Amino acid sequence: MEKFLGIDYPTLWYLVVGLLFSGYAILEGFDYGAGAWHLFFKKDMSRRIAINAIGPIWDANQVWLIIGAGALFAGFPVMYATMLSAMYVPFMLFLMLLVLRSAAIKFRSFEPMTWWRKSWDILYFISNSGIAFLLGVVLGNILTGFDIGENFTYKGGVLLSFLGPYPLMVGLTTLSIFMTQGAIFLLLKTEGRLYARLTFLLKKGMIFFLVSFAITSLYTLVFIPGVSDKFKENPVFFILPLLAFLAVANIRRLVSKKRYVQALVFSSLTMAFLLMLVAFQLYPVLLPSTLDPKYSVTIYNAASSQKSLSIMLTIVLIGAPLIAMYFLFLYRTFKGKVKLDDTSY
Repeated sequence: MEKFLGIDYPTLWYLVVGLLFSGYAILEGFDYGAGAWHLFFKKDMSRRIAINAIGPIWDANQVWLIIGAGALFAGFPVMYATMLSAMYVPFMLFLMLLVLRSAAIKFRSFEPMTWWRKSWDILYFISNSGIAFLLGVVLGNILTGFDIGENFTYKGGVLLSFLGPYPLMVGLTTLSIFMTQGAIFLLLKTEGRLYARLTFLLKKGMIFFLVSFAITSLYTLVFIPGVSDKFKENPVFFILPLLAFLAVANIRRLVSKKRYVQALVFSSLTMAFLLMLVAFQLYPVLLPSTLDPKYSVTIYNAASSQKSLSIMLTIVLIGAPLIAMYFLFLYRTFKGKVKLDDTSY
């Protein structure tokens, strides 16, 4: 098998896909989290400011989803097909909520009527909260596995089979960390009464995250097969949950000192460490089979040809610095507090 820098191409592409979806979770996470607080703001002006805080960047952040999905399809087409078969309902709900969210951002301020704006406010809140929750549900299902049989055929149910206890816990944990991330970001972009309101809400959001994170972590160690064995085989990876715990503890310290930029960095690091834990737990499996481990989708039986992966990795090496420079320019351009004008949402 061909290698690059001593690492085989399927493993490298596994890392690329993981980095892309991590970027999506971190950057789009605070967008969804900001929207999940929307109905907690009582005044119309506060809601407008909150929407305009993400206004210049929300659609750019969705680029990570498009690139990530494209990289997954290009690198691991078997996984892409099998996962869509297993998660058809949540993915359709996810796409529907994405459309509603975009419509709410664009249409909310088109008319001055109270009923019009409140209707879009409710849809905006539901879509952001629902997307964050569904992302966690899908991740929870991947960790617990699917009923995959021969030829990577999905044998399980379709409608509500994805709503198991563990996926629901992961969904709530994802929502909670996105809400924490969103509140920190909004504190960077607001001032006055809304800033004071967000300071209070962030404390509630952090409690929500710490409780859901603790319950989900305990459940994972006790009830998810193979997790404890993985750590016993590779004790060095105990550093990942330790780093995640330290990052979470540091968020609270930084928030108390009103150092919100650093707090946002450490909340992002928390997500990164947790996603690294997921990648470590699964590798080299992409989709575990609950019927028989031999039917599991792995990075080797699901990967495209070596030549295809080699060409795509070359494209990544060229494109990654360009994307990084674009996002650096974007965030530097739109930094600072939100000021509403005639072009605002």
